[in-house]
Amino acid sequence: MDYDPHLRRNTPLLASLKDCIHQLGPLSIDRYMQSCLFDPDHGYYKTAAVLGRDGDFITAPEISQTFGELIGLWCVAVWNQMGKPGRVQVVELGAGRGTLLADALRASQRSADFFDAASVAIIDTHPGLRKQQAETLERFATRISWPGDLFTLDAVPTILIANEFLDCLPVEQFVATRAADPGWQRRCIGLDDKDQLQFMLGRFEPPAHTKLPDELSNLDDTLSTANEGDIIETRSFTGSEVANLKDFAFGGSTNAIPFAGLFVDYGHTRSSAGDTLQAVRSHAYEHPLTSPGEADITAHVDFEQFAQTMRHQGFATDGPITQGEFLGRLGIVERASQLIAHNQDQATDVEAAVARLISPTGMGGRFQTIAIRSPGLAPLPGLSS
Repeated sequence: MDYDPHLRRNTPLLASLKDCIHQLGPLSIDRYMQSCLFDPDHGYYKTAAVLGRDGDFITAPEISQTFGELIGLWCVAVWNQMGKPGRVQVVELGAGRGTLLADALRASQRSADFFDAASVAIIDTHPGLRKQQAETLERFATRISWPGDLFTLDAVPTILIANEFLDCLPVEQFVATRAADPGWQRRCIGLDDKDQLQFMLGRFEPPAHTKLPDELSNLDDTLSTANEGDIIETRSFTGSEVANLKDFAFGGSTNAIPFAGLFVDYGHTRSSAGDTLQAVRSHAYEHPLTSPGEADITAHVDFEQFAQTMRHQGFATDGPITQGEFLGRLGIVERASQLIAHNQDQATDVEAAVARLISPTGMGGRFQTIAIRSPGLAPLPGLSS
């Protein structure tokens, strides 16, 4: 998207970003994203009412109850594969308004044994949403907690859910140069001669004693096939709960627990060059530099990279497959038919919502689903051929 300087907004975060650039120099893309989303005073996820028609975007659980219901039944099936342990905890990373969990728990009550065994933990960086989550989940309040991180949870069999969580984890971007001094340059955000934010380049020169993350280790090889100006994006997952999954699930051979995690997000299944940084405000796309701290800034998930990272941590992976295929395998069409049979006056709305979730040219094709699991578990439901 083109950057129109006339649309720039003088947000509360902008002044502190400029001060930081004046003092320390240009910001890498991941530092800019981190500040825009998680700044303790003016970050998007600290201050904004982000979800719903009055917010900036609507997620799948808000579109149709069938999404959360099917994930709840998926959790029951995974619990069965785990051997029906007497305790199981369902953990959601970034639970929004609690809609997915409310629908999932309601559906899971069909299995009384699972429901009796289950507790729920929500790990969310958005303080303003906790009240909404508590209200949405009021009928399940006795079994819900809000821990600060994974390590405050008990080491018991765990099923983790993360819907539209990975896309907000910061990325770094590198730009190929094929001139006299070929190499990769880090894409940064600095200031122009009018003291306004702009994209710029900085040399990629990691300290000699620093080992490159695995996802950056092939940059030199990648350069040989890159074109001038090609952009590649990488996520290290450092500092996120994703980085803690290995220690939580495999804290030691005596502490290893049955673990399964389901991730649903938009992105691509094969690593490739391209700039996917984007911003959304009030249900419309805008340039990522227009409203720092007041727009949802994300980047597409590279599911090939994510799968490699998870396998490197010791997990087995299933998928990715499209959201539409996953929901289809779980029976979303049949569930929609049941809803329509009991709510004839809402048939059109139910059909439209489900179509939106599974359409190959819409969310059903753009969003991917991948699962990770302890190696001892069988392939997880809905994701294996």
